[in-house]
Order: sequence, then structure tokens, then C-alpha cells
Amino acid sequence: MHSRYLGSVSEDTARLLVVDDEPALRQALRSSLEFEGYQVVTVADGQTALGELAREPYDAVLLDVMMPRMDGLTACRRLRHGGNHVPVLMLTARDAVGDRVSGLDAGADDYLVKPFELDELFARVRALLRRSALSAPVSGSVLVFDGLRMDTASREVTRDGRRLDLTRTEYLLLELFLAHPRQVLTREQILSQVWGFDFEPSSNSLDVYVMYLRRKTEAGELPRLIHTVRGVGYVLRATP
Repeated sequence: MHSRYLGSVSEDTARLLVVDDEPALRQALRSSLEFEGYQVVTVADGQTALGELAREPYDAVLLDVMMPRMDGLTACRRLRHGGNHVPVLMLTARDAVGDRVSGLDAGADDYLVKPFELDELFARVRALLRRSALSAPVSGSVLVFDGLRMDTASREVTRDGRRLDLTRTEYLLLELFLAHPRQVLTREQILSQVWGFDFEPSSNSLDVYVMYLRRKTEAGELPRLIHTVRGVGYVLRATP
């Protein structure tokens, strides 16, 4: 499957794939995104989306959850299993934390609950594109803290020798913590570095991703490394 990073691609030339089974919404999203300067292709289901992504490179995918033939969660899982790490924004009518976690489990980078304002959609797309550019594989160093190891060249992350499979956003979040061990990072600092300036400090996206990252780094009852600093943010430190 094709995938590409945006190190040399500006936002206004980015190619987006919109996947939704509602014709009116597909057309509305296409028109709105094209007006913003994006190149947009639309398809009606997950199965067709996988075929399109296998043929052509895209910079981000807007993927509905509930669709015929193949739902968005299944499509996202198959996309990731096939090695395609194109940024995925999941569109869903369900707002429960469990539903959001299911989307993250499937490999999505972010989620947006329907109905949504176009301005928020545009902001999240911009954030996805920025994160994609920042996460392009580059040669670099190895970050290590208390059994947690990140190779920034291969993008391989392990804890006590066990490999952790992280989404792009999880990787960037953990990389930020590893670059600043034992340093309290405010919500504003984290949101600015990982999500960009389009997110408010009150956004629960950060809390959901920290929860999800903890589940992966603490598997097997390993001690917690990412700690909450109430009213401030988070810190990477060893558990006493």
C-alpha cells in the first residue's frame, strides 16, 4: 500500500480521501475541502477506500465508521496491518469514550463526532497534516528512560524489550515525554507540540491519548511512567 509523508508537501496541495456512505455529506465535504485548497477524492465504503489507497498515495483520510460493505474500523485495521500509516481522522456519531478508544485501537490518529462544525474539521485536518510532517522518519538518536526505549530512526519503541505498536500521535506524544524526562509538561505545551495550535487546553483528546498510551506502556502490570500533575499536565518519571 502507498503512503507518503508531508515533509515537502504544503497543506494547500495535500491529497485527501473522504470515505462516507452518505452522498450528500460526501459532496459537501468535497466542496468545502476543495474550497480550502485541498485535492479531494471521495468513495462510499471502506472496501473501496482500501483499493484506492493501494493504488494512489494520500496525505490524510477522513473515514466514517458506520458504512456498508466494510465499516471504518475494519478498514482502518486492515490499512495499518498492511503497513500504510497515512493519517486517519475517524468520523463517528458516537461520543462515548469506549467508542473513541475503539477507533484508536483500530489505528486512527484522531476522531471527530458528528454533527461537526466545518471549522473544527479543517482544524483537525491541518493538525493531522502537521503531525504527519513532523513524524516523517529521520535519522536520529535513541531515547531511553527506565526500560522505555525509542529509536527515532527506525521508529521502534520497546519497554523492557517488548515492542510497542504505536499510532503516529501516540509516538509523537511519547517522544515529547522522552525528550523531557522528569519535567512537568503543561497541557498547553503538549497540545501545542503534538496537536498544533488549533486545540484548546480543555480538549479531552490529550487525556484520551495519555490513557491509551498508558495501556500500552503498562501492559503486563508494569509500573506507571506517565503521571498526572493535577491542574497542570503530565510528567514522565519512575514510580517510587
